[in-house]
Amino acid sequence: MAKAYLVLRIKGQADVPHWARTTMSLLKLEKKHRATVVPATPSTSGMLKKIQTFVAWSDADAGIVRELLEKKARKAGYRPVTDEDIRAMGYEGTDALAESLSEGKVALSKLEPLKPWFALAPPRLGFKRSTKRLAGQKGILGRNADLPELVRRMI
Repeated sequence: MAKAYLVLRIKGQADVPHWARTTMSLLKLEKKHRATVVPATPSTSGMLKKIQTFVAWSDADAGIVRELLEKKARKAGYRPVTDEDIRAMGYEGTDALAESLSEGKVALSKLEPLKPWFALAPPRLGFKRSTKRLAGQKGILGRNADLPELVRRMI
């Protein structure tokens, strides 16, 4: 059982129904190519199943979370997060923060100076699979074990 999920919004804002837009805003995924880390609770699992045709998710391991924190974490004014900011949150460094995020001990939206999402670029060399189908149907949407590799290409 996963302790936290890495969630990535694949589809844009056009033709998204109201109920899906509301669910994605609760998960802090307002725009395309945004990623976040959410604790794996029954309510977040239900939310992800509800919007699985718009997002992809996988279990969050500490390695990919650390890379996202080091390269894509931002604070107010869209400034990069420094080591002093992480120490002010009560962590020794990005490794300790990534570990607690991937274990689901803390939610990204509860960490004060940090923005609750990571803005990513489109993947280098493009999407290898269809962005219109679920992972079980040769696509990338829904629960996808190959998501960390895709996110690394988007950092």
